[in-house]
Amino acid sequence: MTLFEIAGLVPVLAGAVLAALLVTVLVWLLRYVRADRMTRVSMWQAIRVRHGWARLARMQGLTATDRTPSFWAQIGAGVNGGQIKQHEPRVLVPKIRVRYDRYGVEVRAKALPRVGLADYQKAAPYLADAWRCTRVSVLPDGPGAVRIRAVRHDPLAVPTEHIPTGLVPEVVSRWNLGLDEYASKVVVSLAEVPGVAMAGLPGYGKTSLINKLVCDLAPSPAVQFAVADGKASTVTEGDYADLTGRLFAYVGDDLAAGNELFGRMVELRRARSASIRRTLGVRNMWHCGPRASWPLVVLVIDEAHTYFRDHRGNDPATKRLAALAAENARLVEDLVKKGRSVGILVILATQKATGDAIPTFIRDVCPVGLSFAQKTIDAAVAALGEDIRNWPEASPVALQDPTYVGVAVMAVQGRQGFTRVRTPYVDDSHVAHVASETAHLTRDPAGLLTGGAIRGTEAA
Repeated sequence: MTLFEIAGLVPVLAGAVLAALLVTVLVWLLRYVRADRMTRVSMWQAIRVRHGWARLARMQGLTATDRTPSFWAQIGAGVNGGQIKQHEPRVLVPKIRVRYDRYGVEVRAKALPRVGLADYQKAAPYLADAWRCTRVSVLPDGPGAVRIRAVRHDPLAVPTEHIPTGLVPEVVSRWNLGLDEYASKVVVSLAEVPGVAMAGLPGYGKTSLINKLVCDLAPSPAVQFAVADGKASTVTEGDYADLTGRLFAYVGDDLAAGNELFGRMVELRRARSASIRRTLGVRNMWHCGPRASWPLVVLVIDEAHTYFRDHRGNDPATKRLAALAAENARLVEDLVKKGRSVGILVILATQKATGDAIPTFIRDVCPVGLSFAQKTIDAAVAALGEDIRNWPEASPVALQDPTYVGVAVMAVQGRQGFTRVRTPYVDDSHVAHVASETAHLTRDPAGLLTGGAIRGTEAA
């Protein structure tokens, strides 16, 4: 190709570059017009972060100095038979990729020699100031990379609402709790989990979170639900009235009725344990996953202290209640300690998860624990363990303000310390609609072992 031919291509290449640039700008403008106000602010913030990164990284010490001569300098010295000339050290700036959303930006950066995860975490408060953000978190993002999450507004202070899709979930063991303080999704796996302990003051979100779980899983025939509601005498009085069509069993605050349900669940556990290898070909249901013929059975025990409280007195009525409470504790202990492999999950909710509300031999073997607002640090410790004392900024005692209704604290696998989660509110009308649309899927798990028919709560 001659010089004249190359010169003739210059306008074509320049036009192509200009066209590509114009398309990029038009796409950005289209996204900007269609975005809401908070996302638009984040789009401009992403531009400032991207173009100001090189300068900011130098100021924060997130760069590395390379004093080794470049490859071409060494090649040139070898060809000329001379020595490598003294050269200026190169300052290496980590490469970044920036993504925005309505809460802020997410920056993925590369690590450099002597500039790693700890250095980014140390610089996090200064990055927050420079980017005008409420908080910045830094987490590992695979080998040699970090993920920097910066939010302008506190996601915990913004109430959210969940509208069930009505679609069958791809994985029934995945529990999407909500957003953490960095607006990242918090997802908990329920696979191989025998129990969940949930605590918190009345009206702060426990029942709504349970309703969300039921609404999300109800479209799947591979999940069946039972409820023991300790704060209502009949199903029509309680918070689960709208779910009755999707429950194969329901009892109120009567200890004898609760005892009957728990005994029924233990019999199911025993029957499943005896037949699992013959029916599924495995010893652990989670090795093949829940299915319509062998569903995951979720037993919700709301206001659990109703069924376990130690009744003191010498009169016959009190002695009977004490015996029922002790028997209830024994039966639920059986479910939590032995139900995991056969697909039984127990969710216990109470206001204060102390030993008199949920016996410690049940509470302490629940792998998943979370707490909404609490009055005292002792109540927080009962729900989350002693380690919560070392994380005062995440303590549920600090969530008593009405702003934080729906915010829970929990230990999330793979993260240090404790995570605060904004759980969404689920309107009763959505709960009723999902339950009505999926009522035909309700089956008694015990009947499925022998090919039983569909059962509704009125027959339970």
